[in-house]
Amino acid sequence: MSIIKQSPNSKGSLYDIQTLINNCPILLNNKITQKQKSLANERIEWLSPLEKHSFAEYRDHDFIKLLGLTPKSPLNNFWPKPGPQWDALGKSKSGIVFLVEAKANIPEIVTNPSGAIDSKSINLILRSLSKTKEYLNIKNDVDWSGKFYQYTNRLAHLYYLRELNGIDAYLVNIYFLNEKTVSGPKSVEEWQAAILVMKTYLGIRRHKLSKYVVDVFIDVKEMKP
Repeated sequence: MSIIKQSPNSKGSLYDIQTLINNCPILLNNKITQKQKSLANERIEWLSPLEKHSFAEYRDHDFIKLLGLTPKSPLNNFWPKPGPQWDALGKSKSGIVFLVEAKANIPEIVTNPSGAIDSKSINLILRSLSKTKEYLNIKNDVDWSGKFYQYTNRLAHLYYLRELNGIDAYLVNIYFLNEKTVSGPKSVEEWQAAILVMKTYLGIRRHKLSKYVVDVFIDVKEMKP
């Protein structure tokens, strides 16, 4: 299943991203353009998670379909099913696509290793992660299918879209502040310290795709009516 309907009665980042996309899309757009000046004139339409579609999140071929993309290199040649489940997806009027990962507390950064169980899937994942590391000129021996796997596989998909298919894409990481339901960070500095630890460990503090990765910090209080 690659279209996953979500409950409206959730909490943490799942609830926050639903609220942000459906009630405060301009807030998100402004946060993105403030961090990435080259996008200042872009009008972003958010395609998921929409209330009218049961807050569905998308992955595999369905995220490609939702964004209206026709990649020259098929996704299944790069990544097996099930692939990343995107917290939000958007596209600008000029055709730029936005892949979103949202977090509401620091433990969400540390994720389980790849859950692929068959050797074909595992080998494809490892090969694609290795190709991404090679492109980014990361020469360490850190296992990208390990503790920060969610971050690395999202970065790999940015590589897939931009470098293997020539699609103008951005990865947007949303870090929510003051999410009390999951004891989330209260300051940008708390998030930045945790992100620095992760990036230093992976060896990606600066890389070829850095300018296409946008980190935004949104206080949940900004989303209140």
